[in-house]
Amino acid sequence: MSDPIESAIFEKLAKADPKGVGGKSIEPADVAKELQPEQWQRMLPKVRHCALALMRQGRLTVTKKGKAIDPNAFKGVIRLRLPTEAETAAALAALPPVVEDDDDFA
Repeated sequence: MSDPIESAIFEKLAKADPKGVGGKSIEPADVAKELQPEQWQRMLPKVRHCALALMRQGRLTVTKKGKAIDPNAFKGVIRLRLPTEAETAAALAALPPVVEDDDDFA
């Protein structure tokens, strides 16, 4: 089952950037307001956390003043957008290598 926060982020981005080229961005608060209109402030930290996880996977770019940020060290106002091909490649290269489980020793 898909995460509702993740789904809401990508739905908003699809509307803002229909071509999916990583040009238009959205505010995390807009996603939080869509998910919980009455208490969106409580939802905002969850949206930001989800966005950072997606950025680490190379599926989203988190920006500040139009530039991609370091997902490990930031604060303040951020925006979300689809990543460019170069940003996706860089994020995937930064992931630890996948180690295949070798069951020959069992």
